[in-house]
Amino acid sequence: MPDTTAALNEKLDRLIAALERMAPPPPQAPDFASSECFVWDAAATALAPVPVVNRVEIGLIRGVDRVRDILLDNTRRFADRLPANNVLLWGARGMGKSSLVKAAHATIMAETGTSLKLIEIHREDIDALPRLMHMLKPSQSRFIVFCDDLSFDQDDTSYKSLKAALDGGVEGRPDNVIFYATSNRRHLLPRDMIENERSTAINPSEAVEEKVSLSDRFGLWLGFHKCSQDEYLQMVEGYVGHYGLEIDPEELRRDCLEWATTRGSRSGRVAWQYVNDLAGRLGKRLEPAG
Repeated sequence: MPDTTAALNEKLDRLIAALERMAPPPPQAPDFASSECFVWDAAATALAPVPVVNRVEIGLIRGVDRVRDILLDNTRRFADRLPANNVLLWGARGMGKSSLVKAAHATIMAETGTSLKLIEIHREDIDALPRLMHMLKPSQSRFIVFCDDLSFDQDDTSYKSLKAALDGGVEGRPDNVIFYATSNRRHLLPRDMIENERSTAINPSEAVEEKVSLSDRFGLWLGFHKCSQDEYLQMVEGYVGHYGLEIDPEELRRDCLEWATTRGSRSGRVAWQYVNDLAGRLGKRLEPAG
């Protein structure tokens, strides 16, 4: 009997050792000094540093002066450890919502000299947001957690994880974390989804309230609307001047308006696409003039 017990214990020890070798290594504490921007990898429970951030200077984002100033002020207060709000930037496509978030981060970081980090979380990883918050809480740095193009579809329940993370549950949202999101939808949910809830629920008002209450977790709603022709021209001229592209002003006006007409819209994105095309035709690289 003792020999049987010893053999069984030996097998159990080998099994435990094998399972330990198969288990993934514990997540390493992130090195926040390695970068100013990170991307959240939910599968690995890790933050991947971004060596070069894809962004434009805040002065090149035109036609959104009011919301720009509000976002800068909110970000500045957060960096200074003062009360600040979660922000939802919603509205027209291509009007610089995500560009403004990245530019505001760079501007305030340079202005205040604080350890302000930008962390991007992908839409499909929203249910892992509480884990990310837990990882960031002990750090002395300040964090803007940013989700681009956030929205939820029918039967998608991950919005509940976002609601819980924004409210913070029992512990509360960490003082060193704020959440910025962009969306084409004001309430983050498609209108037909809200209307369906209203028409089929036993208590329509409560069902709709559950869905749209997510956007109420954002203290600031910043709306982006389609730009006018003059604003579109200002965007193009700003890019052309910044990159030192030489072209006759009247030709530029005709050319960029025709470009917008063929695409059926005017926006910051369309202006940037035009300037890329123009620079290519002129044989110029998009590098700041001077």
